Amino acid sequence: MRLLLVPNSCARSGQAGKQLDGLRLAMDNLGLDAELLDVNSAEQVTRGVASARLAEFDAVVAAGGDGTLFRVLNGLVLNANSCPLGVIPLGTGNAFARDLGLLKNEWIKALDIIHRGRTRAADIGEVRCADRRFYFLNIVGIGFVVEAGITASRLKFTGPVSYSLAALWNMLRLKHQHLEFVCDGASTKIDSLFLELSNSRYTGTNFLIAPEARIDDGLLDLTLLNRVSRGRLLRLFPTIFSGRHVQFEEVQTGQIRELELLKPAGMPLMADGELIGQTPARIRCLPAAIDLLC
Repeated sequence: MRLLLVPNSCARSGQAGKQLDGLRLAMDNLGLDAELLDVNSAEQVTRGVASARLAEFDAVVAAGGDGTLFRVLNGLVLNANSCPLGVIPLGTGNAFARDLGLLKNEWIKALDIIHRGRTRAADIGEVRCADRRFYFLNIVGIGFVVEAGITASRLKFTGPVSYSLAALWNMLRLKHQHLEFVCDGASTKIDSLFLELSNSRYTGTNFLIAPEARIDDGLLDLTLLNRVSRGRLLRLFPTIFSGRHVQFEEVQTGQIRELELLKPAGMPLMADGELIGQTPARIRCLPAAIDLLC
């Protein structure tokens, strides 16, 4: 089995470099012929995958977190040749990998899945904003989830708890926004702390934001946290880890195919932990768009 291995762009030295060396040795022991994509920055990952000769490989394997997966996916979509996608969770946040039954650093288990070679058709999300298109596997959002995501990126040195710490920090300065959007043809105006569309269940590391989400149902799961006090949010916060937050009246959920974010304009959009642009934006589900090794 010939693989194009795409590591986190930072995994070249120190502990990350040793981890990559161990991963390649384990692949050799399983008889997996892995060619390393030579990239030195995050920006090069998408370009590298987009220009790779994928017809020569049985699969592309993303070894990193949700950000690495995001860049690999966007390269895959741009490539003229299709190729199954494998996942090895080595990032700070590995939210999408959890829907494949993989936790952080379970790379031996991930390699066994890849070695079996079984594939499953999976949905992806498409975001159009400012004449550009981006694709995501995990989530896209605006508002509080973006602010917390930006803070979490600065706290990566704390490990998996970075997302929880970031959420708690951003509770100190809640910013509700008056949102206007069209969801599957129905117009909505509402004051919310955040809006998130999920293809998979988890956000960050352990936040079970969309407990009913499935990666192959042809739908995106909508979560809105409408106007809420800081005290009420502090009571709600612990329930996010179990998915019980959906029982709070301030939390609005649904399953949709397409959503157009109209107002406010100029709000940052974050997909799979990466800032991609600003509102207005059109977001839709692309059913069975890729094959996953799972």
